[in-house]
Amino acid sequence: MEKTIDLYDIGQGSYKPVWDLQHKVQQVLIDEKRAEQKGVFEGIRKNDALLFVEHPHVYTLGKSGAEENMLRSMAELQQWDAEFVKIDRGGDITYHGPGQIVGYPILDLDRHFTDIHKYLRFLEEVIIRTVADYGFEAGRIDGLTGVWVGEQKICAMGIRCSRWVTMHGFALNVNTDLSYFSNIVPCGIQDKAVTSLQELTGNHIELQEVKERIVFHFSEVFETPIVKAGTLEELKKNFL
Repeated sequence: MEKTIDLYDIGQGSYKPVWDLQHKVQQVLIDEKRAEQKGVFEGIRKNDALLFVEHPHVYTLGKSGAEENMLRSMAELQQWDAEFVKIDRGGDITYHGPGQIVGYPILDLDRHFTDIHKYLRFLEEVIIRTVADYGFEAGRIDGLTGVWVGEQKICAMGIRCSRWVTMHGFALNVNTDLSYFSNIVPCGIQDKAVTSLQELTGNHIELQEVKERIVFHFSEVFETPIVKAGTLEELKKNFL
């Protein structure tokens, strides 16, 4: 059977409920794979999933991150209408908020390739090609995960993988309010700035347009068809 990735655009969503949802989708894929490997699974296994979401203001600290990279107190964060959440992905601290496209690929890498470093490079390549569509050369910096335009980071990445099924993913700054990054040391890197497609182009950019470019390049890079599967309700019906 040809591998397929189902696309769910779940719109705006608070961080913690979406994090919990990711875990549930990941666990379903793991459980179905285990059952198939034991020869007790009946029917057709669910496809991999790619979730798009736009979070309200939130700072997330990965399991290898340092709390001192959060430069504001909890009281000060309330003034910014922002949350602070410790999570289970790799990487340090980052920001999510309105105007940013967050992508959560929940993929069974046994269907693609079992190589985490290659997976991260593929995610970076998807964003590099997307940024190129807007006339800017993006790339990598040795030893640092994510995508950069010059010395400015435009897309942060951090993942978690269990039994070769991924979760978490990437956050591409499109029309993001970059002032929120002043509250942290982004990704724990002291000497690098952040940027966005809006800042680079000088124009507000429709998020849907960027999502379509991401999907196109994701399908190319991973050599896998991506089909629109619906919104949050369809995701819940299929996995919960």
